[in-house]
Amino acid sequence: MANERLRAALLQKGVSVAELAEAIQVDPKTAERWITQGRQPYRKHRFATASYLGVDETYLWPEALTREQVASASESEIVHVYPHRWAVPRDTWGRLVSEASQEIGVLVYSGLFLADDAGMVRLLGEKADAGVRVRILLGDPDCVEVAQRGADEGIDDGMGAKIRNVLVLYRPLRGRDNVEIRLHDTVLYNSIYRADDQLLVNTHVYGTPAGNAPVLHLRKVHGGDIVATYTESFERVWAAAAAVGS
Repeated sequence: MANERLRAALLQKGVSVAELAEAIQVDPKTAERWITQGRQPYRKHRFATASYLGVDETYLWPEALTREQVASASESEIVHVYPHRWAVPRDTWGRLVSEASQEIGVLVYSGLFLADDAGMVRLLGEKADAGVRVRILLGDPDCVEVAQRGADEGIDDGMGAKIRNVLVLYRPLRGRDNVEIRLHDTVLYNSIYRADDQLLVNTHVYGTPAGNAPVLHLRKVHGGDIVATYTESFERVWAAAAAVGS
């Protein structure tokens, strides 16, 4: 059976089979058989191919890794666990953003602590000016999901007010090239702060402000699926969200 995922990844990247073969140092006929006959490469070639195309190895070859291998790789994606968001060092937030070269993503209800940091807002703007895509997802202040989260945290209408404040604080970014801000009406089980292959995931706990809830620091490892689970969640929310005007 042909490997249509590999074929599609090559087309999306604009890479020929010959170029892939040259990049990972295999015979072009061998690489061609990976596509047309669904042959499974050696693991070093799977890793090299996935890295070159910028996709997950398990996406191209779902059956290549055993469940035990996926579990082991996924465990390796956990860099650190913080008991509370306030326990995450400020330098960690700064490094996460400053080291990004392709993608920065924020999925929150308000994320006021981030928007209220003038240095962080300035850094986000500088990264956008350098060509990094910056995507920010905020809760729609008028939706029932935001109202419910406000009630759960005991601040009621304060959650919507925080989001409106954040929209004001992000004015230096709005309308800027490479920056997109959208509003969502999703029930969030966690907030996600993404920078390329690293994530800070702030869990949501019923009745507890996000600042007091645990945070997972994750870094993508080939073969693991924790980071992919959260990034896919981000993309689903993004696809259904509404753009904020400049």
